[in-house]
Amino acid sequence: MASLRPSTFQSLFRGKSPLLRFQQRRWAQVHDVRFLATHHDPNHVLEKYRAKLDQKAKQEGYDSVESLKEAHKDKIDDLRRKASTVATPESNAAPQQQKAFSPPPPPSPQSSQAQAIASAAKSASGTGIKPLSSYIDVEKVLALPPKEIESIWRLRHAQNSHSISAVIPLDIYQRIASAARQNPQFILPLPRQTGEQETPEGEKVPASAGADIHFLQWAFHPPASSPSPKVDPSQTHNVHTSTIIFTHLAAYKNHGSYAQPHTTITHHLDLADEKGLVLMHGQVMPDSGVSAPEASWLASCVQRFYDFEGQASGRKGELVRSFTQGDAERFKVEALLEEAEKL
Repeated sequence: MASLRPSTFQSLFRGKSPLLRFQQRRWAQVHDVRFLATHHDPNHVLEKYRAKLDQKAKQEGYDSVESLKEAHKDKIDDLRRKASTVATPESNAAPQQQKAFSPPPPPSPQSSQAQAIASAAKSASGTGIKPLSSYIDVEKVLALPPKEIESIWRLRHAQNSHSISAVIPLDIYQRIASAARQNPQFILPLPRQTGEQETPEGEKVPASAGADIHFLQWAFHPPASSPSPKVDPSQTHNVHTSTIIFTHLAAYKNHGSYAQPHTTITHHLDLADEKGLVLMHGQVMPDSGVSAPEASWLASCVQRFYDFEGQASGRKGELVRSFTQGDAERFKVEALLEEAEKL
């Protein structure tokens, strides 16, 4: 299929194309109905019906049309008065002065941000993300120390064989999220092991059979719940809920955005303001070829590759950036596998 260059579109929009000029002909006409009704030319009507008027005059015994008109002058004047349309007179009166209007004072930054967060939290239901309150009693948890919160969160998901969880310090999560906004996609290897092999020292270790590559995508949504009323709305950290979806790279290559993810991870910031914690929850699809421990390992790799100021300050962070930039010289799958083996 032939492609259209930008210059072609520019000439079309500027009206330089003969095709565009042909298509832009205007056939509609606008008339003043009052003018048509009251300001027509009487001579034009007289000439149009002169033959019939001459015939009518001869039938009634008059010599000319003028004689016929003179004989029926009173009747004609009466019909004209009944059929006339009064033109709308122009008003000479001064226009009515508008009442003085003073705009309402602008809302304070705090109230504006509070309304924005509240409306965003209300619209979060459309994303299908469950709020943190659907898992734990947030009000009661806020009264507990961080260690107990972490224990409760892990126990909450321990009975579900397709669920993973973690508690992330706020400062680490903020570094990861900042890197994720700039690098929303990446790939991670998942090592596969089959059986055992013996080392020269006679020690048996798991035998590696290569690795599966998984494609991850970040997304940032409105907060699933409003921030605590005890926190200043202008200072809250609960401004979004982030998700990561993991998909087999082979499936993503074949089906693109229609590929079925095998793991979905959600980060809740409800406790970030008062406890400095971000609660992570992951759900693994049954029969997806990935177990919960394997999904947990992939989730831990996210921190190790996305915390540019921490664990990913060296080569791992460079691999993420070069992948985003499409730099085939700096990004090598072999280098990715080497870094993954160090974990």
